[in-house]
Amino acid sequence: MAEKRDYYEVLGVPKTATDDEIKKAYRKVAKQYHPDLNPGNAEAEAKFKEAGEAYAVLSDQQKRQQYDQFGHAAFDQTAGGGAGGFGDFSGFGGAGGFGDFSDIFESFFGGGSARRKTGPQKGQDVHISCDLTFEEAAFGVKKEIPVTKDVSCDACNGTGSKSRTTTTCPNCKGTGRVYVRQNSILGTIQRESVCDKCNGTGTIINDPCPKCSARGRYRKNVKIQVDIPAGIDDGQTISVRGQGEPGTKGGPFGDLLVTIRIKNHPYFRRDGYNVYCEVPISFVQAALGDEIEVNTLDGKVKYNINGGTQTGSVFRLKNKGIPYLRGSGRGDQYVTVKVVVPTKLTEKQKEVLREFNDLLEGKAPENGEEKKSFFGKRK
Repeated sequence: MAEKRDYYEVLGVPKTATDDEIKKAYRKVAKQYHPDLNPGNAEAEAKFKEAGEAYAVLSDQQKRQQYDQFGHAAFDQTAGGGAGGFGDFSGFGGAGGFGDFSDIFESFFGGGSARRKTGPQKGQDVHISCDLTFEEAAFGVKKEIPVTKDVSCDACNGTGSKSRTTTTCPNCKGTGRVYVRQNSILGTIQRESVCDKCNGTGTIINDPCPKCSARGRYRKNVKIQVDIPAGIDDGQTISVRGQGEPGTKGGPFGDLLVTIRIKNHPYFRRDGYNVYCEVPISFVQAALGDEIEVNTLDGKVKYNINGGTQTGSVFRLKNKGIPYLRGSGRGDQYVTVKVVVPTKLTEKQKEVLREFNDLLEGKAPENGEEKKSFFGKRK
C-alpha cells in the first residue's frame, strides 16, 4: 500500500499557509492535473484526486487542526482516528500501518475481506469541467452538461444476461475469490486469488446480452442538468450525487464532479467576493467633478465624482460584488478612476488649453513648492 503524501506537500504550501494560500494552491494543482487536460493520464488523475482530498481537509478548520495534530491517522478508521487512536503509534497508525498489515493478513489467511470485495460496490465518480461566464458564476445558473459515461444496460437491466438471469459461480460459490493452500516454513497457509471462471464477479452468464456484451453497462453520451449556485469561484468543484457511473452488485451510483472554469470578463475582475473595474473619465470631469455611469453586475448606476479627482482614485459601491456562496449578502465593487488624456486636439483646443495653463501659472505656488506650468513650458 503506497504511503500517503503529506497534504501540505501535495498542495505545495507550508504548514503556516493561510486559507487563501491553500485555496490558490489547490486551484493551481487541480488545473494542472485536471482529467480534461490530461486525457488517459492515470498519474494525472491520481494527483487530481489527491489534491482534492488534501484540500477537503486543509480548507476545513476543524479537520485541519486534527490533521496537524495526528496526521493521516486522524481520518484513518482502521487506526482508531483522532486522539488516543492507533494513529499515535509510529509504524502502526495511518499510512503504512495497520492498513498494510491487514492487506497481508487478508491475502494469506482470507477472512471477511472477500465478502466485502465481492459485495455491493459504489460506481466510479465522473470528473468533468464546465465553462461559465462571469455573470453565470456570480448569480448561479442551471446548466445542461453533456457527459460521456457508463450507464446501466436497459436491455438486460444491468445483469449482462439476455434473459436477465445469472448463475452463481460453482467454483467460488459466488464470492469471486478462491483460496489455494500452500506449504511453507510457517506451516500451511491459505492464499487468496481472483476466481478464473467468473473473473471475480461471482456469477456465470450463460446468455450474454448482445447490447452490452455481458458487461451490464455501456458508454453513452447523456445530458445532466446541474444547478450551479451563485457565488461559485473558478476552480471549485460541485458534486452531483448519484450521477456518476453505476455500481456493481446493486451498489449505489458514483457522483458527478463538476469543476468550474470561469471565462475572463472584458470589464470586471474578481477577487474573492469583490469585483474590480476601471472607469475612464476626461480631464474636465476629473477637474470639475461630474455624474458618471458605472457598469455593475446589476446594470449601470450613477455615481458623482468630486472635483479634483486624481487618476488612480478608487471608490466603492457597496453590495455590488459577488453574492456569497453560503449565506446572504454580497461583496463590494471597487472602481478605479482613469483620467484619459486626449491625443488629437485641434488648434483651437490647444489654444484654449494654453490659456488655461497661463491662468494656472499665475496662481501662487502651494506648499512652498516651486511654481510649475501645468502643461509644461509654452513654446
